[in-house]
Amino acid sequence: MAKAVADGGTPPSHPARDFAPYRSSQLRHPQQPLVPVGGDPEAAELYGPVFGVTDVTELDADLTRQHQGEPLGERITVTGRMLDRAGRPVRHQLVEIWQANASGRYAHLRDQHPAPLDPHFTGVGRCLTDDQGRYGFTTVKPGAYPWRNHRNAWRPAHIHFSLFGTAFTQRLVTQMYFPGDPLFPYDPILQSVTDPAARARLVAAYDHELSSPEFSLGYRWDIVLDGPAATLPEPRQEGADQ
Repeated sequence: MAKAVADGGTPPSHPARDFAPYRSSQLRHPQQPLVPVGGDPEAAELYGPVFGVTDVTELDADLTRQHQGEPLGERITVTGRMLDRAGRPVRHQLVEIWQANASGRYAHLRDQHPAPLDPHFTGVGRCLTDDQGRYGFTTVKPGAYPWRNHRNAWRPAHIHFSLFGTAFTQRLVTQMYFPGDPLFPYDPILQSVTDPAARARLVAAYDHELSSPEFSLGYRWDIVLDGPAATLPEPRQEGADQ
């Protein structure tokens, strides 16, 4: 793949499922052809996800108010728009996030890395896009954390995003990164996106107008679901950095 790009070929639109530097992708990626499902293949598209205001509350989008105390760390606001390939807003769709705390640890039994857990931060949230396709979260900036992919491997700070289009089969799982992170060149998950322009679309922009005085720093990250400017999905199984 790298040689083809070096010879003038077009960068692939999707990361390789068996990207060698990301060790576990070689163990987990599908190696058998897809199994056709009997019946009408379009039937799955007839049952789209439906979420209303009674299902998703304002508190779900503020990860700093879900417990009795304030979480530790740098409070941030993350917002943007969910768009289709024509730049049209994708309205009233579910956006979910999950992340490590400010020390770089997930509130999950599988995460046993020796960093402190925060009793006031669970690290999960959700919201619905509005009529303009906008979403928004208040949270804390996650910390970097080690993983066992290679010697001295550290993941850059990131937030996992799960997005639904108009059907369950259109779910996109991806990651948002923060600008200027020195770990970018050392992260094989991010580097598996070999097109520099596509890789840059995974990095949020700091937006001073979104920052709130004495409250939080603001980041803007738009998500495109399909087309040439699409936000690329994670090149792996969900939630499995190890």
